[in-house]
Amino acid sequence: MEEKLTYSALSEDLQAHIRQDRAEHWENPWRCREEDALRRDMNRDQATLWRPAFVRDAEKILHLPLYNRYADKTQVFSFYENDDITRRALHVQLVARIARNIGAVLGLDLELIEAIALGHDLGHTPFGHAGERFLNELLQEHTGRYFNHNVHSVRVLDQLFRRNLTLQTLDGILCHNGEFAQKEYRPQPLQGFAAFDSAIEACNTQGQPAIRQLVPGTLEGCVVRVCDMIAYLGKDRQDAVTAHIIEEDTPFTTQAIGTQNAAIINNMIVDILENSYGKDYIMLSPGTYQDIKTAKAENYEKIYRNEKVNAVYETSIRPMFWEIYKKLLRDVKEGRESSPVFRHHIAFLKEKVRWYGGMDYREESPEQIVTDYIASMTDDYFLALYRFLFPKSPLGIEYHSYFADLS
Repeated sequence: MEEKLTYSALSEDLQAHIRQDRAEHWENPWRCREEDALRRDMNRDQATLWRPAFVRDAEKILHLPLYNRYADKTQVFSFYENDDITRRALHVQLVARIARNIGAVLGLDLELIEAIALGHDLGHTPFGHAGERFLNELLQEHTGRYFNHNVHSVRVLDQLFRRNLTLQTLDGILCHNGEFAQKEYRPQPLQGFAAFDSAIEACNTQGQPAIRQLVPGTLEGCVVRVCDMIAYLGKDRQDAVTAHIIEEDTPFTTQAIGTQNAAIINNMIVDILENSYGKDYIMLSPGTYQDIKTAKAENYEKIYRNEKVNAVYETSIRPMFWEIYKKLLRDVKEGRESSPVFRHHIAFLKEKVRWYGGMDYREESPEQIVTDYIASMTDDYFLALYRFLFPKSPLGIEYHSYFADLS
């Protein structure tokens, strides 16, 4: 992947402007203010000097049991014994780091940025977007409702574990979807939890048309949304080379942002700062916006739709999803208490949320319980569960070995 552009830098005029603002202790009037933080239960989780509102949110996310599971969830490439290929744990950290870099220069709330970034993929399924697609198909088949990982991330934090996060953090997580590039990200003011809950229900009943309408309510949320793309565009190319999906010299054509990961990150950060500083929205230049669309299209063509990536998902993982879902659904409907869905999921949730009250989780529909369970699984747990439930099945996964290049 020959680099076609050196690193960009901020214009001298903007650098001088930023230095002057800092000398005068300028504060961004459009940053999210801690005192505006809104929780469902305002009597819980009071902000303190040492744990302000959004610090509490970030720490709640870090200490959530499902945060641990990022480490064994696919980002793009499954089935590789290779510690240099990105897992979802690294992805959310990269999003947080890049977004904090931008937010620091723009004068935004860095703790809110971090909370949104660290929590934005908690609802992701095993096996990445392929798993998300399969679970969505199953949920639609059985209930007519839709599964989307951004919506489920909110469900994990707000409903399943009842962590009483701020509306600002939950909204940023809901609206983070990095699949939809925009030239301009202009926040829409938050309207409270009732409007937020209505947006969630629209996503569950309408799917992508409703999700495409989501706009973050804070500048911090807008920054995380665009940084989700910045974090994966070039990193996925690095990983594809590591996994031997593409060659090092695979041609990519983007000019304004470059073609390799480091240049893409630097040049997109510079472009966003150059076009957004001192404004109440996040803006990309026309060239960068066009390059993002081109880069995403080229990644789909050369990487995401590559037969080396997709073949195993369709021939093995898809039928595993169907068999697991239907088996667990029968177990829930029949009240089979010895099933993993009871022992590893329902009992687990009851233990983790016993302090917070709310409805009995067993009152959820069986389809939703099974969906929640599968979405919570790591890749390895999913495969181990399949072997446990179907020990005689011919389906299985053979990972690319650490030592494949030595054999």
